Amino acid sequence: MTMGSSKSRRDFIKKSIAAGIAIPFLGTSLLACDTEESKKMKILILGGTSFLGPHQIKYALERGHSVSIFTRGKTKSTVHPEVFDKVEHLIGDRNNNLKALETGEWDLVIDNSGQNVKWTTDTAELLKDRVKYYLYISSTGVYYPYLGDHITEETVTLTKEPETLDHPDEKLEYWYGVMKTNSENAAIKAFGVDRTIIARPTYMFGPGDKTNRFIHWPIRLAKGGDVLVPGKKEDLVQYADVRDVAEFMIRLAENKLTGKFNIVGPTNQQTMLEFVNEAKGAFNVNTNIVAIDDYDFLEKNGIQYLVPWIPPIGKNYGSSRASNKKAITAGLTFRDLKTSVKEMHDWWYSDAITQEKRDVVEKNPKGVLMNEEEILKKWKALKS
Repeated sequence: MTMGSSKSRRDFIKKSIAAGIAIPFLGTSLLACDTEESKKMKILILGGTSFLGPHQIKYALERGHSVSIFTRGKTKSTVHPEVFDKVEHLIGDRNNNLKALETGEWDLVIDNSGQNVKWTTDTAELLKDRVKYYLYISSTGVYYPYLGDHITEETVTLTKEPETLDHPDEKLEYWYGVMKTNSENAAIKAFGVDRTIIARPTYMFGPGDKTNRFIHWPIRLAKGGDVLVPGKKEDLVQYADVRDVAEFMIRLAENKLTGKFNIVGPTNQQTMLEFVNEAKGAFNVNTNIVAIDDYDFLEKNGIQYLVPWIPPIGKNYGSSRASNKKAITAGLTFRDLKTSVKEMHDWWYSDAITQEKRDVVEKNPKGVLMNEEEILKKWKALKS
């Protein structure tokens, strides 16, 4: 994660937006792979080659569904490249070329790439009479500012940005949340409440992540030694493996479960310290956690956030307090964190990622990985 001024936070949000990513017990009937012909769907994915899409495609094909993807035909996935020979490719551009979507019928459309309200409005209106269900990928970012202790799907979201905002970070946060809320509403207006699924994931991580916002932990924990962990002992975190998100979405559609869902993990509340203590088990190395609980010290040393840790202060107080009860009841499940961290590590060091891309993160002169040792020295000196 980049260190430094508030520009790093804006860059973080912008990368997430560009990648089409969001800023968490049911019986076996929902989780089992139902191969009944009546359950097989024709799925159209708007996007599909970035982060979330390849995992959706893989899971959908495994469950017997057929998949079409609508893309510009420019992005190549770093995960599951084999699945793209098994899908129908529709080429166009959501800015000005929807011709490929003017014919055809599907059971489900998944809107991965809805990054402005007009895009969602245009595709939803175009497809509403030829598609049964519209699944819009929103974000827990709709709840900004995060002021509550218990954020549920019924928590009121903003449809208009405040008129007086001075800080660039705040402007971007508000814009993103309002854009996602109004895009949700555009999908619902076209398809109706009974035919719309709204997925609100939190910070996603896993193979294929282009934001580099989570990879710090697989890289760092694999090395062991003294590991800097930011935050106070009670600071909560939320996150979700992208594959858990992708698979849950397909199951929602299979079972015709419409409505809004916070897709956030883990199952129960977890602190940042608990997260690191669990995640470090992915690697057989000796690790000593050095917790730095002084927000001012962290900020002065360039650490404003280190996903999944976001300091729970001001308008970010409740950013890791979204309820996942409704989603879990509907069938959301979570992989073991250690497995997720290890598999993300293995993907990062596979042929899918070039050394040049790895160096951008691992040799970033302003990054935590390059500066951790010096920051820890300062902290230990301060506490001695």
